[in-house]
Parts: sequence; structure tokens; C-alpha cells
Amino acid sequence: MRFIFLFSLGFSMLFSSEIELTKKQANYIAQKVWQNEGAGKDKYLIWWNKGEDFASLGIGHAIWFSKGHTEKFREVFPMLIAFMQKKGVSMPAWLTPETDFPWANKEAFFLAKKAKTKQYMELFNFLKSTFSYQAEFMAQRLSQALPQMLESIDNKKREAKIKQRFYEVMHNKDGSINERGLYVLLDYTNFKGEGTLKSERYKGQGWGLLQVLEHINPKESNKQKAFAQSASRMLSRRIKNSPKSRGEERWRKGWNVRLETYWK
Repeated sequence: MRFIFLFSLGFSMLFSSEIELTKKQANYIAQKVWQNEGAGKDKYLIWWNKGEDFASLGIGHAIWFSKGHTEKFREVFPMLIAFMQKKGVSMPAWLTPETDFPWANKEAFFLAKKAKTKQYMELFNFLKSTFSYQAEFMAQRLSQALPQMLESIDNKKREAKIKQRFYEVMHNKDGSINERGLYVLLDYTNFKGEGTLKSERYKGQGWGLLQVLEHINPKESNKQKAFAQSASRMLSRRIKNSPKSRGEERWRKGWNVRLETYWK
């Protein structure tokens, strides 16, 4: 498996360009993201967080809904499965992009997990064996994130600012790819989304990649640090705006620890 970067080195990019990774980069990204999302532990490869109405799967904890469930957040797991289908990846016969999460609720899921049912183990083994493909999917999602963000902006000056900041985080001053910057953008897009989905708002304010890039301090020379600081502010704003019933304050410390890996 070989992936390369197709970005042009200036601040212009064809919307058809894709971020592709070398095998080494894919493994690096996979391990970093997996450490962030699941502490690198198998038990978190398929999980259901406290206070959430959906399961989270894979190294990136992609959201997957049970049948009949609706949520404001983007359901990413079916997108991942569709990507793997196109790549010809072998997967359980029952698993398709149209498949709902197999268990009706959190209790049913944890019973199946504890019993290590056949369906649970098939899903677990599939996810355990496809780390590099999951990282490749994240790269594809990031390549689509910039055009999505730019299409959501109707101000040319603001559009140029977002494009420039995206590239500043991604690249070194000489135009070469900054591996940490790549990780930062991939991880945050996977972590909190592109910021373009209007339903992913509390009190009309988002917390995704778009919002983080908008609020970067341009005077900070370390662009990955600037990104992390902006992300921390956006997530603090999210916590402040969130419904009290969700109890999002409990995530603040862990979120900030994750953001520190972006530059420390």
C-alpha cells in the first residue's frame, strides 16, 4: 500500500486533490489517533461512552447509530465502511454502509461485548486488522474538508484566510509537509469534524476544523501550537454552550491533554 501527497505547494489547491499517505505515515497517524481515542486499548475499539446516545468504533471512534436513532452529530462509521468497500477490503458479510449498529441500545451492546458474541467478535477483528485503511479514510476525509469549508464561506477574504491557515498548519516554511501538522489536521477533523454541519452547533456556535482555523492567533509562530490553543478555546466554548444534561465538562481535561500532543 503506497500513498503520496498530491497537494500543490502554493496556497492554491484543486478541489480534486487528495491527501495520500506513505505506509509509514499511515501507521504513524493510526497509532497517534488510536492512542488519543482509545488509549491504545482493545476494549475501546468498540465502545459506548457515558452520556452519549451512540456507539463509537475503530481507531478514530467513528459514530454509528442504532436503528431508528437520530442525532445532531455526523454518522461517520457508514462512510468508513463505504470507503473500505471501494478499496475491496474483506469484511463481515452482514456489514454494509446501510447496516445499522447491531445492538438496539447501550445495555444490549455491553451484554454482547461481555459475552463476546460471534457478531461482536467479527466486528472487533475486522476493526483490529484494518488500522492503516482507517487512517487512509481519515486522510481522504481531510482532503475533502478544505473544499467543504470553502464552499460554506461566501466571503472571499475569509475564504483566503481559511485556506492559508490550513496550509500553514500542514506545511513547513519551505513548503514541505510537516508530519505533525498533518497529524493535527487529520486528528482534529476526525475528532470534532469539519465544522460545516449546521446541526453540529450549540447556541449557533460550532467547534470543528473551520471554527478552529478561523480563531487561530496569527502572531503565534508555531502554527501547530496556535491551532491547539484555538481548538482549546473552541472546545471551552462548546462546553459552556452545551446542554447541562450532557455533562460535557467532564471531557475538558482529556480534550486538552489530546490537544497538547499537537505541539509538545
